[in-house]
Amino acid sequence: MAETTTDVARGEAEGRTTAGVDTDALFEQSEIAADYVEGLLDILDTDGDIDELVKDDRPIVEVVGSGLNQLVGPGGATLEALQELTRLAVFRKTGEHSRLMLDIGGFRSGRRAELQALAKKVADEVAQYGNPVRLDPMNAFERKCVHDVINARKDVASESEGTEPDRRVIVSPA
Repeated sequence: MAETTTDVARGEAEGRTTAGVDTDALFEQSEIAADYVEGLLDILDTDGDIDELVKDDRPIVEVVGSGLNQLVGPGGATLEALQELTRLAVFRKTGEHSRLMLDIGGFRSGRRAELQALAKKVADEVAQYGNPVRLDPMNAFERKCVHDVINARKDVASESEGTEPDRRVIVSPA
């Protein structure tokens, strides 16, 4: 059975808007998503604790526990599909598209750390040798992780090229 907890400083979110973003609406999206994910876990007879967050103007649902690898799938493919289904559940209830992020078993946080290390390594190489580097195709989450690292530097730049599912990041000298 899944347990749901709220990991948001709700006092911060209640009735406030930040830079034009209605944090109450974002929190509502995370609650709807958590309920949907909890139902999926129950159907699959899988245990997991569900945390609801609103971070950086984005609703987030994290599922933590053991034995969740089947919900992540190879390279996070199952996780991506579950995230899209969860976004559809939010859309169905609210009528609004959601930027909800679903993380299961810490996969995204671990992947973020891997991608940040890769981006730093590639940025150092591009800065040192002056040659652009084309990375392997990545999903939107992965590309954003790379762009965030590159954008924090002045000596290199990044851009995305291609179309899904073959969209990739190119890192070039600034």
